[in-house]
Amino acid sequence: MIKQEEVYRIGRLGKAHGVKGEVSFQFDDDIFDRVDADYLFLDIDGILVPFFMEEYRFRNDTVCLVKFCDIDTQQRAKELTGCDVYFPRALAEEAEEQPSLSMLVGFNIFDTSNGKTIGRIAALDDSTDNILFELEDGTLIPANDELIEDIDTEQQIIKMNIPEGLLEI
Repeated sequence: MIKQEEVYRIGRLGKAHGVKGEVSFQFDDDIFDRVDADYLFLDIDGILVPFFMEEYRFRNDTVCLVKFCDIDTQQRAKELTGCDVYFPRALAEEAEEQPSLSMLVGFNIFDTSNGKTIGRIAALDDSTDNILFELEDGTLIPANDELIEDIDTEQQIIKMNIPEGLLEI
């Protein structure tokens, strides 16, 4: 059984499209197109289930239509509406030099200026142009390349030089 730590969320399925089983997929990370992966994991009632992709086509920069194998009717596609979509970390790590921001959810942030672990990233706040790491305790830290010194994907640690006073805001 696949564990939550072995995958990361890349989007959510929307409505069924047409009568042949296609479903809209709103994605935050297009890793599924950049890496040769035949499947995605869908969260169905808390269980990560692999679904093999038959084909997909982009509608715009954040939405595509996906046809999964063995999902051949509009009714079957409707059953998938609202499912979160996940991608295997191992495949992403093999293919990319620099991990995407979506992949960093679940990583711990280590502050190199004081030698302490600040917390674990629970989500990304991309509601503005300045993307923020949202930690489990609600702390927000800018996901700025100038602050990030190193990313260790094996240990799931981001080493950052956090300016003095930023955490007190």
